[in-house]
Amino acid sequence: MRLVPVPALPEIQFYMAHPGSGLRRLVEPEDDAEDAPEPQPPYWAYAWAGGTVLARYVLDHPMTVAGRRVLDLGAGSGLVGIAAAKAGAREVIAAEIDRNGVAAIDLNAAANGVEIAIVDKDITTGPPPAVDLVLAGDVFYGREVALRVIPFLDRCLAAGIDVLVGDPRRADLPLSRLRLLAEYQVPDFGDAKGAASKPSGVFSFEADDRWR
Repeated sequence: MRLVPVPALPEIQFYMAHPGSGLRRLVEPEDDAEDAPEPQPPYWAYAWAGGTVLARYVLDHPMTVAGRRVLDLGAGSGLVGIAAAKAGAREVIAAEIDRNGVAAIDLNAAANGVEIAIVDKDITTGPPPAVDLVLAGDVFYGREVALRVIPFLDRCLAAGIDVLVGDPRRADLPLSRLRLLAEYQVPDFGDAKGAASKPSGVFSFEADDRWR
């Protein structure tokens, strides 16, 4: 892994994968045991569009997080949480279930001179933590995870917690629940080299009016 500036976020450096990283071994089972845990793709080793635009928005609008307790949900590399800490958040908690992601968050936070507390379990099944703001970058990458995340974010709203979402408008993004705050042209993981960047949005997650 190489410590490099994040595309579109020169204020932040993180340990990013490169062709010689050998990360393929992380997605290949170590043995054939039936009870072996399913390998997790190294999402934490790349800058994804949703997290990038959310981090950019926070750095451009520091009053969004200044003096507040912030949760970086599905933190991956910790990119969004690092931006929040740099922008003046009082406390940053990163929720990440992948053990390699947890290690990456520690390394990336140290490289950027910020402190981030880590919760290494799935918090979406329980009550909201004691925070003022949830930052959710790239959490709507599939239908199953969206169905799990939306009720958690609803519980956050009910508890008086603000929620911001960053996403390049993936298929399972609940657009009917979102209010666009800003757009940025940033690369996304998986884009072909040299491909034009598409606009990715930062949204406010809003209460469902049907149940008011």
